[in-house]
Amino acid sequence: MSNVNWKPFVFGGLASVTAECGTFPIDLAKTRLQVQGQVGDSKYREIRYRGMLHAIVRIGREEGLRALYSGIAPAMLRQASYGTIKIGTYQSLKRLLVDRPEDETLLTNVMCGVLSGVISSSIANPTDVLKIRMQAQGNVIQGSMMGNFINIYQEEGTRGLWKGVSLTAQRAAIVVGVELPVYDITKKHLILSGYMGDTVYTHFLSSFVCGLAGALASNPVDVVRTRMMNQRGGALYQGTLDCILQTWRSEGFMALYKGFFPNWLRLGPWNIIFFLTYEQLKKLNV
Repeated sequence: MSNVNWKPFVFGGLASVTAECGTFPIDLAKTRLQVQGQVGDSKYREIRYRGMLHAIVRIGREEGLRALYSGIAPAMLRQASYGTIKIGTYQSLKRLLVDRPEDETLLTNVMCGVLSGVISSSIANPTDVLKIRMQAQGNVIQGSMMGNFINIYQEEGTRGLWKGVSLTAQRAAIVVGVELPVYDITKKHLILSGYMGDTVYTHFLSSFVCGLAGALASNPVDVVRTRMMNQRGGALYQGTLDCILQTWRSEGFMALYKGFFPNWLRLGPWNIIFFLTYEQLKKLNV
């Protein structure tokens, strides 16, 4: 217990909330793109958006600018919990396994990333369900965050709040198991190369690379997770594999990469804002 440092938990949460606020409209556009075109769901059968920019412009014009931040409350709550636990657990696990950052290996970091991703996403899953439900609602948001929470609980029970938890954990294992180790290794090699020091430029480049790697690895799981979390009542998809197969058969393989560019354009800036904020917070003398 003496090895546990509180700073990564607090700094991780603060940096996560900051990054979420800065990139939320992109995340909303990604969700809308991913839920549209479902042949078996009449509500989302129509293809309303041609791409990320078109989605943002159309949502803002038809539903108002406030709609671009539909679900921001549960999103911030999610990052305050998920981001805090994820970064704190990742850094703590690394220090338990390796005493010095210089001795870290890619395998060690990947293991710590996967484990911290699974733990943090499983705990924060209800806030993820809330966020996706509120983002997918058209026009006016039906009720507050607490109202939506109560509705889900009353209609679907506790299982409804943890709907898609296995997918969320799978996605988090992939994203965290790729992004954090890629950031650490990229940063380490850039510094050791002698061309760049431990500067803002190094943090920027490392975060850009890890955002691209995370988007490529996670998008298919993200599409499946979004669709399964958004379904209500009679289940259209029976599980992860069924959702993948149905999506592939009815919409083609590339449907699993729906929303890739907004996903990347979100993960890229999100990681840049997050790591720049986190690295600056680390320098605070507290």
